[in-house]
Amino acid sequence: MTERVGLLGWPVTHSISPAMHNAAFAALGLDWRYDPLPVPPDRFDQEVARLLAAGYRGFNVTIPHKTAALRLPQVGAVTPAAQAMGAANTLTLQADGSLRADNTDWQGFADDLRAQGIAVQGAVCLVLGTGGSARAIVYALTHLGAARITLISRSGADGRALAGWPVAAYDDLLTLAPVADLIVNCTPVGMHPRVDESPWPEGVPFPARAALYDLVYNPPLTALMRQAQAAGARAIGGLGMLVRQGALSFAQWVGIAPPLAIMTDAAQAALTGLPTNP
Repeated sequence: MTERVGLLGWPVTHSISPAMHNAAFAALGLDWRYDPLPVPPDRFDQEVARLLAAGYRGFNVTIPHKTAALRLPQVGAVTPAAQAMGAANTLTLQADGSLRADNTDWQGFADDLRAQGIAVQGAVCLVLGTGGSARAIVYALTHLGAARITLISRSGADGRALAGWPVAAYDDLLTLAPVADLIVNCTPVGMHPRVDESPWPEGVPFPARAALYDLVYNPPLTALMRQAQAAGARAIGGLGMLVRQGALSFAQWVGIAPPLAIMTDAAQAALTGLPTNP
């Protein structure tokens, strides 16, 4: 019997996760299948219960369900990472029928930084955005030993903090950007279909000394990445993080690590089939 896992989200039509997971299952000769599972927010609890009853072994969770996933009645264990972030992107069926909730986003990001040769220990970091993905990135940067992290919010500072790190306004980038070692975009600005937009404000030079990591992966080269490259900075897109967080989820469901190169090739191939505007 085919074992089934899938992606819970709303919408999930253009996700490339099924392609990369199913390629890994095939390469390992496993009779498993990864399905896109579009679930509206008002049906989330009911659909998870139905899918578990249908035999699903686990799920990835994406927008807008990552927070709600922790409140599912079937969740019997929550990892420290998911607890700290208040969000889960991986649910794994346990032997007793309960679900284990984890968040592999932060580790996928950390693993890709290492693969790209980006050192965070002692670095000054700027994080654009304060949403769920920003929480995962801040968690990762903290664990990797960043010396300072400042989050940039459209709504300004207002004395807020996230995980103990200060929140500043975009107007503050004029003074914050020149000393940054790493800038991470955790906003959806620049994602297809609005590919000509950038979260970086006009009038603020992009610092050539900084590395940019844009979590957006469609298009592969965002407007923000082009700005960074034009300034002489290194720019990295979000596909590597997507693949690596998926590989970590795969290992939790199946019990073995997937072939990362095959997942990457499948993700890239699937991405070329999605609408983009280079």
